[in-house]
Amino acid sequence: MDFSWIKGQEMAKRALEIAAAGGHNLAMQGPPGAGKSLLARSLPSILPDLSFEESVEVTKIYSVAGLLPEDQPLITTRPFRSPHHTASEAALIGGGNPPRPGEITLSHRGVLFLDEFPEFHRDALESLRQPLEEGEITITRAKERLTLPARFSLVAASNPCPCGFYRDPEKPCHCQPSQIAKYRRKLSGPLIDRIDLFIDVPAVKFEKLEAPEQQNASQAIKEKVEKARLIQKQRFISQERALTSANAYVNAETQIPQIKKFCQIEPKSREILRRFVDSGKLSARGYHRVLKTARTIADLDNSENIKYDHIAEALMYRVREE
Repeated sequence: MDFSWIKGQEMAKRALEIAAAGGHNLAMQGPPGAGKSLLARSLPSILPDLSFEESVEVTKIYSVAGLLPEDQPLITTRPFRSPHHTASEAALIGGGNPPRPGEITLSHRGVLFLDEFPEFHRDALESLRQPLEEGEITITRAKERLTLPARFSLVAASNPCPCGFYRDPEKPCHCQPSQIAKYRRKLSGPLIDRIDLFIDVPAVKFEKLEAPEQQNASQAIKEKVEKARLIQKQRFISQERALTSANAYVNAETQIPQIKKFCQIEPKSREILRRFVDSGKLSARGYHRVLKTARTIADLDNSENIKYDHIAEALMYRVREE
């Protein structure tokens, strides 16, 4: 799929560009038919190719799982996994006897797309918290303990309510307030706090549907993403060998010591972040995720320093209206 297939949705495409460049987690919300699934399935077209080291990691996983194609001894494309919302907790995180990798491990170095996000079982969603934070999942059973890699970008899509038209300017919502509240309670605060970018995907107007296509749109964005990832790789390798984990490939994987080193901000930016944190709109985890996102936006702009505009854009994607 190519980004030229997507009509309108400029803000959503910009958010996907940032997510691809920095390996960030992203959540989309909008009415049925607005293009959320198409946006998510177009994400692999702007992701850079796997490096040799990443290809070896992914190939090992698929070989262990018995999913390695006979005619493809080395996997060179990033995984894109899209389990159904009826998938169990074991199907997502792995397990069984003998233990097998789950969807999050099969998504390693790629994308895990969860459509109808609130429709997944609550236990299955909560099991994502550890891998989203640590990049691995530990499965503990009575007689064994297994740790599997799980560094993936989560892309979640959901409707604003069960019928899908809550606050829609054109179509009335037929859901009761209790139904909307129950629908939203399925997503816990700690899980939502691990997502970097939130975007609304509104219904597309007729004029946008009739607009001419931009040829090879994904290729142009992919080139920008590759440049941004090269900047990150060079930063990690050359500037901070002692602090950077050998597994850190993108900004989303950086830890607090690296954030302090690479995400220095100016006083004006510090002041706006202070207001958001002190007002309770940003948690400590959210504060660090905003800095990571702003670092990625600066890398896309080929800027060595994080500017006020980069912080403002990162906050725009992070802070949601209820």
